[in-house]
Amino acid sequence: MAAKKPKKAAKPAKPKAKAKVAPKKPPDVLAADPSLFDPLTPGEIADALRTLTEDRRVASMAKVGRYRVICTEPLVVKPPHWMAGHRLARVVAYDYASARAVDACIDLDAGVVAHLQLDQSQPMLSRDEEALAVSIAMVDESVRAKLAMGDMPLATLHYWGRSSLDISYNRRSAAVTFGRSDGHASLVAVVDLIDQQVTQVVPAELW
Repeated sequence: MAAKKPKKAAKPAKPKAKAKVAPKKPPDVLAADPSLFDPLTPGEIADALRTLTEDRRVASMAKVGRYRVICTEPLVVKPPHWMAGHRLARVVAYDYASARAVDACIDLDAGVVAHLQLDQSQPMLSRDEEALAVSIAMVDESVRAKLAMGDMPLATLHYWGRSSLDISYNRRSAAVTFGRSDGHASLVAVVDLIDQQVTQVVPAELW
């Protein structure tokens, strides 16, 4: 019998070409609902505050009631964040009882606190706090005794003591500047907003 010819080795299979993956398009920010940027309505503000105060993490603040709402404003996040497209509210408050700041994001569509930060920072004064500081300083005898004829409140600023020896270092305080209507300052009164009393009276030139 004739010898069989050896079989040729099979050619290695060519690797399959990888399917081309289309590059992901960046989220279209321009397609966002412009109404998400609208100011909060009184009803939305009330809903946001109710949702926040019902959260167990700030239950003590709500129970004691010694807090000030600093600001309420709309908050918009970009896709692909899971809250993109939701009506959101940012609420900043200061809890006098525990001397801490509350910074929260409320999802108004879901009715939940989506983010909550509690720390010892000092947010800016609210309008109510500014008005309170002025009213306390205006009736304080140590302030009235040093005011010149025609002096009036010119500005009220948040004051945070630099030294731990300063009483305002750990306490919510405001500095009320008094002076003439032409803008010349004469006196600065530091008001402790927790105990609602004047703690310092300093000539403006020494401030």
